[in-house]
Amino acid sequence: MEKRAFLAVILSIAVFYAYSMVFGPEKKQLPPKAFQNANSAAATAPSAGEPALLSAAAAANGAPPEGARPAQDVTVDTGLYTAVFSSRGGSLKSMTLKNYREQNTPAASPVVLGIHADPSLLSFSTRATGINLPDGAIFLPDVGKIQLGPGESRQLTFNYVSGQGFTVRKVYTFAGGSYGIKLDTQVFNNSPAPLVGSIQQVMTYPAEHKVKESRLDTSGSYIYNDDGLKSDKAKDVAAASKKYDRNILWAGFADKYFLSAILAEKGSIASVELKKNAAGFMESTVSAPQFTVNPGQAATVTQRLFVGPKDIDILKAQGNSLEQSLDLGWFSAIAKPLLYTLKFFYRYVGNYGIAIIIITVILKALFFPLTHKSYKSMKGMQKIQPEMNKIREKHKNDRDAMNKAVMELYRDHKVNPLGGCLPMVVQIPVFFALYKALMFSIELRHAPFFFWITDLSDKDPYYVTPVIMGITMFVQQKMTPSQMDPVQQKMMLALPVVFTFMFLSFPSGLVLYWLVNNILTIGQQMYINKQVKD
Repeated sequence: MEKRAFLAVILSIAVFYAYSMVFGPEKKQLPPKAFQNANSAAATAPSAGEPALLSAAAAANGAPPEGARPAQDVTVDTGLYTAVFSSRGGSLKSMTLKNYREQNTPAASPVVLGIHADPSLLSFSTRATGINLPDGAIFLPDVGKIQLGPGESRQLTFNYVSGQGFTVRKVYTFAGGSYGIKLDTQVFNNSPAPLVGSIQQVMTYPAEHKVKESRLDTSGSYIYNDDGLKSDKAKDVAAASKKYDRNILWAGFADKYFLSAILAEKGSIASVELKKNAAGFMESTVSAPQFTVNPGQAATVTQRLFVGPKDIDILKAQGNSLEQSLDLGWFSAIAKPLLYTLKFFYRYVGNYGIAIIIITVILKALFFPLTHKSYKSMKGMQKIQPEMNKIREKHKNDRDAMNKAVMELYRDHKVNPLGGCLPMVVQIPVFFALYKALMFSIELRHAPFFFWITDLSDKDPYYVTPVIMGITMFVQQKMTPSQMDPVQQKMMLALPVVFTFMFLSFPSGLVLYWLVNNILTIGQQMYINKQVKD
């Protein structure tokens, strides 16, 4: 839809001005600091003897082997979400977001993230190279439930005791009032030989969603490093895997509005391998730098997790340029300030529809000098059209003479054939930046305007605003100065019809912007036409 809209607008503008011209006058990689040995990190890593005691206690109590233990769930409840963790892989089973609903109704179920992952390989499941840590290994939790209030911080610990001389511990640290989660993964060596390997966190995501929703249109893998944002879909890794290993800041899976990601902490992501696994899921393996743990010592890797909404303020607060996951296209440098401005006005007016109108008025005022110059130039070109026709007729067999006469005509009347086009072209980046900001802003999701428009991110249910928008576009077209002949003008008048049908399925927030912009343009044209006559 977005590409079709972009092409339609560009082609429409190009056709309009083409007719006017043709038929008128012619960083160095970060060192791997993720791991620390027990001698330098005694304050953060428990002593190597503690896991040994866990292993001995498990044996004394007749605990079943790791693979035979049933998976156990642990619930973490905060004001923002209810998370369910699984002892299988010490992973995240689901994250229920309390402030977001699947549909725009009071009775709708809340958004739940993580439930569509590969059941055998849940989000943030832990693997390792160099040690025998199988997929789906059972990690024993230290608690069964955690409840956090605002400003509180709690930890959830999972332990995997291998029976082969090593223990892996995962410590999740939660903060009330934040979607960010700290994850410390520790390897304890109780064997007589050094351990050499790498800790890996695994995420999986559906290659194809069974239920098609608008927010899933842009879903896939996203990785950010010093080269910028990389996005991949299932088809991009269907034949072969992809590996990223340069200065990675974060990696994850996202759709239009929500993101699950692992963030590096002091270079704690060495590489990310993306592939399509045997179960048909996209699989992202996030590897930490290689560790060496001597007997009786431990190593720790620290990373941060984010599972939540792609709200630009929330993302920016996480650091690591996580706000770059809000991919606003070619003109993101313009779109992001516009989005911040939209949120700024919302804080005062309490309605995103009104905030859109305010931004539209401000943009129209900023571009008034350019638009004014554009329409005056078009008026001037319209006035010399009869003389242009005479020149064409007189020099129809001598193109060089015709071009020379045309240039003299422009000079004598002080008009510029590009004057009507260039000021409008300058505004195109702003238009598409605002288009992207409104299309991908979670703030507009389920945000009401007035009357029948109860969701600015969804289409107008009665198609009232697109039809009115088409009418205003028709009026604006009729008022625009043109050097086209009557047949060409009739062709161009079909443009409002095309746009009306195209906008029927657009989010009503976008339609509102275009409608208000058209109304302001009509007023501006009336003012300019009056000035030119006077």
